[in-house]
Amino acid sequence: MSTQIPHPDLHPPNDVAASKLPRPRLSRLQPLALLAPAGIWMLLLLVLPTLIIFELSLVSNIRPGDIVNPNGFDNYIRILDPLYLQVIGRSLFFALSSTMICLILGFPVAYWIAQIAPWRWRNLLLIGFVLPLWTSSLLRSYAWITILRPTGLLNSILSSLSLPTLDVLNTSPAVLIGMSYSLLPYMVLILYAALEKLDKRLLEAAADLGANPVQTFWKVTVPQTFTGIAAASFLVFITAFGDFINPELLGGASSMTAARLVYNQFLGSTQNWGFGSALSMTIILVVSIAIALLIKFGDATPKR
Repeated sequence: MSTQIPHPDLHPPNDVAASKLPRPRLSRLQPLALLAPAGIWMLLLLVLPTLIIFELSLVSNIRPGDIVNPNGFDNYIRILDPLYLQVIGRSLFFALSSTMICLILGFPVAYWIAQIAPWRWRNLLLIGFVLPLWTSSLLRSYAWITILRPTGLLNSILSSLSLPTLDVLNTSPAVLIGMSYSLLPYMVLILYAALEKLDKRLLEAAADLGANPVQTFWKVTVPQTFTGIAAASFLVFITAFGDFINPELLGGASSMTAARLVYNQFLGSTQNWGFGSALSMTIILVVSIAIALLIKFGDATPKR
């Protein structure tokens, strides 16, 4: 009697047969269930408030308690006034300048920690840069007021050295000092994450081929760490552009920025919520453009 052996094509394995069965509908809803808490949170605290601000920005001279009746883009046209364009330009200047300062100061430090410092000390050094973030930004600004005021620590040291004192407080340099100090840890941490992955074999190859340190830096180091440089720069720029505390406490009346102008429209003596909302939407637009550039260039593949 012969035993018939089933052909494998006629009787598919159990796993293949199971894969052809329709998936339960519940499995398709699992990703939505995981995203629902964050989605509801974003909808209630980000999307809806932004839509309300946009609606208010279409109302001219609205005050608390007035009826919301959108009637045009007069508030946005008002932003084109040279006075307000100067305020927005000053905010861009502070953001770009503080970004450049943090990049110039933070890159050598991050490179030293990632490539030169002993491995056992790296975590301790990184914690040293994170420590200022454990205190309130308001306290850090008040500390700089104590240092930069006419009778502060800086002028006391200059006087003891028989050097002329400096009147730095309530000026633009004071704002840049406060912003750079507050945002430097973010720059260092992100650059450290990029520089830690630097391929040293390419550095050695560049040196063997006769490249000097400057050529090696621009042709090997920067292309490999471009993603980290872009991410850190855009993060610092976005945070600096919307900074309110440092310009308010260290800049004085001569350092009016977009964030301070929005504050004055909502909580100041002017009480023009429509114009303040238009300014807020302008800030959101600038920040959105920066985030879009971050997504585009931050995910770029470094050139080898």
